[in-house]
Amino acid sequence: MSNLKYGRPLNFPRWLADNAHLLKPPVGNQQIWQDADFMVTVVGGPNERSDFHDDPMEELFYQFKGNAYLLLWDRGRYERIDLNEGDMFLMPPHTLHSPQRPEAGSMCLVIERQRPKGVGDAFQWSCARCGTLVMRYELQLQSIVADLPPVYERFYATTEAARRCPQCGEIHPGRDFQTWHRVLAESQALQSSDGAGKG
Repeated sequence: MSNLKYGRPLNFPRWLADNAHLLKPPVGNQQIWQDADFMVTVVGGPNERSDFHDDPMEELFYQFKGNAYLLLWDRGRYERIDLNEGDMFLMPPHTLHSPQRPEAGSMCLVIERQRPKGVGDAFQWSCARCGTLVMRYELQLQSIVADLPPVYERFYATTEAARRCPQCGEIHPGRDFQTWHRVLAESQALQSSDGAGKG
C-alpha cells in the first residue's frame, strides 16, 4: 500500500467526540490535520467575537450542526449571511467577516488553504456604530488555532483612547463582545427607523 501521509480514513463522529472539549471561546476551533495543504477545521459554538477576519484565501463553510451566521463588512455597511444547519457557503478571498455562533453545541466544518509565504491575513476591529476601522493587525498565519488568541489579547490590552472611533467617537468595548453587538443592533435599528421615516 502507498504511503498515506495523512493516515487512513478518519471517523468524523469519533473525532468530534474526542475533541469537543477543545471547542472553547473566543474562537472555539480545532484543526484536524496539522501538516496538509488544506486547513480542515471544526468550529463550535458559542463563540465570543467582534473582530473581522481578512482572509487572503477562499473559505468553505459547512454548517453541519445548529445555526450560525457571518457578519460581513461590505460596500460600507454591515451585512448578515445566515448559516442554517445543512448550509454550505463558499466565501471569496478578502471578504471581511466575523463568524457569530450564538448556539451552544453548534458546529461548522471550515476548509481553507495554507497561506504561501508572504501572503498575510489580518484581523481588525471596527466601530459598531459607524463601521470605521479602529484597529487592524496583519500577520503571517502559521496556525489557525494558536495564532488567533494572542492577537485578541493584544487588542484587549489597548487603552480606551486607542479604541476610540476616529469618525464618531464611539469607544470599542474590547473584550466585551456583547456590548459591541448591542451597539451594532441599536445602530441598525436607528438606521432602519430613519429610512422608514424618509420613505
